Amino acid sequence: MEFLIANMAPVMFASLILFLLMGFPVAFTLAGHGLLFGLLGVELGFFQPALFQALPQRIFGIIANDTLLAIPFFTFMGLILERSGMAEDLLETIGQLFGPLRGGLAIAVVVVGALLGATTGVVSASVISMGLISLPIMLRYGYDRRLASGVIAASGTLSQIIPPSIVLIVLADQLGRSIGDMYRGAMVPAMMTVGFYIAYILLLALFRPRNAPAIPEEGRTFIEPNGSHGIPSLLVLLAVAVGASWLLSPMILSADAPIDETVVVGTLVGGVVAFALAVLNKVFGFGLLSQIAERVTFVMIPPLALIFLVLGTIFLGIATPTEGGAMGAVGAIIMALARKRLSWSLLKQAMDTTTKLASFVIFILVGSTVFGLTFRGVDGDLWVEHLLVGLPGGETGFLIIVSIFVFVMAFFLDFFELAFIIVPLLGPVADKMGIDLIWFGVLLALNMQTSFMHPPFGFALFYLRSVAPKEDYKDKLTGQTIAKVTTGQIYWGSIPFICIQLLMVALVMMFPATVMHYKDGASKVDPNTVKIEVQADYGGSSVFGGDSSGPIFK
Repeated sequence: MEFLIANMAPVMFASLILFLLMGFPVAFTLAGHGLLFGLLGVELGFFQPALFQALPQRIFGIIANDTLLAIPFFTFMGLILERSGMAEDLLETIGQLFGPLRGGLAIAVVVVGALLGATTGVVSASVISMGLISLPIMLRYGYDRRLASGVIAASGTLSQIIPPSIVLIVLADQLGRSIGDMYRGAMVPAMMTVGFYIAYILLLALFRPRNAPAIPEEGRTFIEPNGSHGIPSLLVLLAVAVGASWLLSPMILSADAPIDETVVVGTLVGGVVAFALAVLNKVFGFGLLSQIAERVTFVMIPPLALIFLVLGTIFLGIATPTEGGAMGAVGAIIMALARKRLSWSLLKQAMDTTTKLASFVIFILVGSTVFGLTFRGVDGDLWVEHLLVGLPGGETGFLIIVSIFVFVMAFFLDFFELAFIIVPLLGPVADKMGIDLIWFGVLLALNMQTSFMHPPFGFALFYLRSVAPKEDYKDKLTGQTIAKVTTGQIYWGSIPFICIQLLMVALVMMFPATVMHYKDGASKVDPNTVKIEVQADYGGSSVFGGDSSGPIFK
């Protein structure tokens, strides 16, 4: 009993992790531990039963938190887009665009994964869609199975770091920071991750060309009457769009606008110009654009417009993340209607899945609130603080140990469990050490991204395993027999991309400016330098003996 009294907090935390590893439901494990150890805490004199009177108010606060409405909005938007065929169109078009390059199909998967991440934010939808569509094509043309499976799984996890990621919403809520700032901070690391994925594919294609071949001539569908592939026409359209963006964007934005606003608005302006030119060319039959140029424009501009509708309005301060999510959901419905793929069945499926996910998140949040109340009651927060603050190396040592701890725990826990259990314990310690919590949150998000890729429990690997061929099959187009994809190939394929994700964690840790640019648009006034002098006039005379000109603020 004396041991339990002296070590209540670590025993409570270790017991929680043990029960989670045994497979008990997360929400009920959290709430059950909170109540059980709460009763023990009352019996052992750690706190009074009156502490639990705070529970109803805390739970009501969760339900009343309108910021969390962004989660079902973005989930619903992603499910509608995924079921409306956007992924298929993007993969077919981008695959034809990059196909002539060695590794082009894999690059296309990364690009589409980034676009799906910025519009859907749902890992399962991205991985399953790309697994069903692109994996058979890559196998048909002789791609290495480890590269093909690894790039699909890794590209699907981009939705965890590219805004409007649900992970970033949860982290911002748990750290008590603005979702908009978290989105701003994550933009550069997200784009760097995409760039590293593409660089790895290009290097592999350079040194091992047999592992990532180009699409042969007979596999290319967008051929002009003169036999060309129409790429020059696309490059000209791109140059016109970039030029229009460069000329028109300064008229919309101020000269000192933050980089993220500049990128978003510039992309919108260039996209609108390209789309307008493509529409005019098609309606009036000018014949100035090639098939691939028109196809790329009509397939890519609508998702980019939706990205602006969501992220652009948030970055420009026009809408909150919740309002941006609502507009994104409406925009997704409009896109599905335009494609003539919206049906009651699709809506029902999307709403059912959204309700399940939202309920899942809320129940875990309620459970973590019960657990957190008791854990703080037994001085668990002080135990964690003393454990981490005293680490050698100060702030750097803390970040390294936390990164290693989160990486190891990600083998067994998914990002929701990590976000609701680990982050509330680490956030206050990081804040007390003077670490910027937006930077800390992005660092954790990059690390948690690996939880979907870890063999043998990574969910992205499970999703891909569910759609990858388990037996040899005959390709419908070529008639050749295609060998199956083994579980070992999927696991080995994930390892290079896990290394890239860990490299990003290290780079963000070494170069905080990759995240801290989110402050560029913030006020440069230091509150500590503000001086207020008050001069009050009562009946014509100043009580301070000065003139009676009124309050002065400096």
